[in-house]
Amino acid sequence: MTQSTPSGLFISFEGIDGAGKSSHIAAVADWFRAHGRHVTLTREPGGTPLAEKLRELLLHDAMDPLSEALLMFAARRDHVLQVIQPALARGDVLLCDRFTDATFAYQGYGRGFDLQVLRQLEQWVQQQPEQSSQAGLLEPELCFWFDLPPAIAAARLAGARQPDKFESEAEPFFQRVASGYAARAAQSPQRFARIDASQSLEQVREQVLRHCEQVWGQP
Repeated sequence: MTQSTPSGLFISFEGIDGAGKSSHIAAVADWFRAHGRHVTLTREPGGTPLAEKLRELLLHDAMDPLSEALLMFAARRDHVLQVIQPALARGDVLLCDRFTDATFAYQGYGRGFDLQVLRQLEQWVQQQPEQSSQAGLLEPELCFWFDLPPAIAAARLAGARQPDKFESEAEPFFQRVASGYAARAAQSPQRFARIDASQSLEQVREQVLRHCEQVWGQP
């Protein structure tokens, strides 16, 4: 009998800059590998040669909010076609450092850009064909949301490295971004796992891996 390919699993990691989300992606990857799963690691904006070029523009070049949103979704479209869809079709566990929730939080709530325009762009870029096995809106099945007060995040970022244009924003911007994440979580509570990112790195990692055990169980 031919062994069936496991279903692909899409997990994103979200939070304001300084929340420490990127520190825990490798641990989740190791957890799934220990369960016998193949893991694809990727990020947004980025993940493909084209999207990485657009990432440099987005992180460092000044532009108006509409241009920023359009470039973000252009990078996402290439990422979806070249990396995300193929990985899920192979049955991989795909771990993505940020996805569309970040666009709503940063461009929508942080910049104050029209949320309805973002929803339209989301539909255009992420809607899967009806005949596809993944028909419907492509989005993470689970989002680990690293929730952290902006004042603590700012203290963590201070002097860490040369900040990009988002990291250079003032605290009120990150307060709006944090409220955006909270709003997204309230709209789709079944899709979000809130992680208290104010704790130590070890305590945060324990929260994340405990959630993995609760949802996906033992090997």
